[in-house]
Amino acid sequence: MSRKEELLQDVVIKFAGDSGDGMQLTGTQFTNNTALMGIDLATFPDFPAEIRAPQGTLPGVSGYQLRFSSDRVFTPGDECDVLVAMNAAALKANLKSLKKGGKIIVNTDGFDAKNLRLANYPDGVNPINDDSLSSYEVIKMDVTKMTREALKEYELGTKEKDRAKNMFVLGFLYWMYNRDMDSSIKFLEDKFGKKEVILNSNIKALQAGFNFGDTTETFTTTYRVEKAKMQPGTYRSIMGNQAVAMGLIAASQKSGLPLFLGTYPITPASDILHELSRHKSFGVRTFQAEDEIAGITAAIGAAYGGSLGVTTTSGPGMALKTEAMGLAVMLEIPLLIVNIQRGGPSTGLPTKTEQSDLLQAYYGRNGECPMPVISASTPSDCFATVYEAVRIAVQHMTPVIFLSDGYIANGAEPWKFPKADDLQEIKVKFKTELGHEEEKFQPYLRDEKLVRPWAIPGTPGLEHRIGGLEKQNITGNVSYDPENHQLMVKIRQEKVDKIADYIPDQQLDSGPEKGKVLVLGWGSTYGAIKSAVSEIQAEGHAVSHAHIKYLRPFPKNLGDLIKKFDKVLIPEINNGQLIKIIREQFLIDAKGYNKIMGVPITKGELVEAIKGML
Repeated sequence: MSRKEELLQDVVIKFAGDSGDGMQLTGTQFTNNTALMGIDLATFPDFPAEIRAPQGTLPGVSGYQLRFSSDRVFTPGDECDVLVAMNAAALKANLKSLKKGGKIIVNTDGFDAKNLRLANYPDGVNPINDDSLSSYEVIKMDVTKMTREALKEYELGTKEKDRAKNMFVLGFLYWMYNRDMDSSIKFLEDKFGKKEVILNSNIKALQAGFNFGDTTETFTTTYRVEKAKMQPGTYRSIMGNQAVAMGLIAASQKSGLPLFLGTYPITPASDILHELSRHKSFGVRTFQAEDEIAGITAAIGAAYGGSLGVTTTSGPGMALKTEAMGLAVMLEIPLLIVNIQRGGPSTGLPTKTEQSDLLQAYYGRNGECPMPVISASTPSDCFATVYEAVRIAVQHMTPVIFLSDGYIANGAEPWKFPKADDLQEIKVKFKTELGHEEEKFQPYLRDEKLVRPWAIPGTPGLEHRIGGLEKQNITGNVSYDPENHQLMVKIRQEKVDKIADYIPDQQLDSGPEKGKVLVLGWGSTYGAIKSAVSEIQAEGHAVSHAHIKYLRPFPKNLGDLIKKFDKVLIPEINNGQLIKIIREQFLIDAKGYNKIMGVPITKGELVEAIKGML
């Protein structure tokens, strides 16, 4: 039988099924295989919030979107070319994001009467048997039956055999996109090496899916995507939370400070704890406390004792850590607070993305309690940005808030990782003896950055008192004096403002230095803004893009840069948070584009919004 091979430039696949169907694993395996081929990619995993929602229901649908391309990509794609639907609920939940004419690969076993009822289809309606999907190319496969058939000689229960369905689908997709299966076979050997029956049955299911594509006459075309044109070098696939963990380890090594993580598990930040706990060989200590408050106060204790103190959380945990963050500001010690944002308020949408906590990071503490805020924009950017957050904390003796979100944390992209020698130095200076004509240690005596000395407890002659009560200037004694309180409030604010002298100026990501529209973003809107602005620039419009990493203090030139444009658009996955701060600080009439659905802003939506301003 003759088959033709079609060359594609850009493909978006969405894997969707019940949360027990292994769609995240399937997506991750296809992603790793794609990365090994040097093809550029971006991913967007989408988890149910319930630990085990009822099987076959809409809340239980788990999805994984992957875009891969021979060009550079900055988003996981607006619409899918291919939807893999393991059951009726997966089809119903994801059909709206499939392009007209796109392919739907369905597991027909997931469309029996029970599954249709659980997915809330009306009685007697089965979308894969009526003409409701006539504008798509539907590929029907009884994956369950074929997987069981392929594994009939294995002594496994039906339930165990059905767990290999995802490998059958993966094998079929490897055939469809001209891949070899070696990377996944190696993964299975590493994972199930000691469980021979499970290992062999999974490999058999993977091969059966591949062979099904090869031997069935329904499929006349396979597809191939070429390598992307990227800077030469060694790359790896990286997820945001992994990059945070590696950035923290790199900062610990470079500064010579032992890393201590005091934390409490919370979605979507828990993976940082999991990742760091694997690296004890780098002197990393991880402490899973009984609650959020114990987590941060342990990290404060570690920072006071001369370690790199870190705590990780999400919005609800930030709320609980607030009082202790005020203590760290009062003590003026280096501490890193990592907030992987999610949909709020309260427990909100634990597994969905939102840029929900910028105003909380700015203002969410009692009293005048300023703290630097810095934000990552892509999964790989987490490494450099959290490293920079550590540098600021240590060199300016202040707690720092690092912001990421669920979209960045769980998304993956190729990363050309740096060599240790190329990383910026992080100088650490402990005070070891009296100086500055001190007869007695003065813990709040400051240098030109307004930074107080870091004295490790137990250093002879440097005994000093700490605590949350207001400090007297220079001596650090408890003080209720009105003039002193005002002075200390002003000094703490000025110290944070002064950080602007030690960070780079704001640059434009693309576009002319002045023009009609500036699209100003922060955090995970980066990819969507970059893609939308590129498309509009290609049509000849004077549109520019700037993305803010340093959110508090802002780079010194930000106000001047903004004022060179007629109009400013600020897209955010919230109800308008950065825009309030920009309007207040620079008195400009910026316009917002806000989406609060627990999913990222798409390129298409932004193109429309920008054109509306032109």
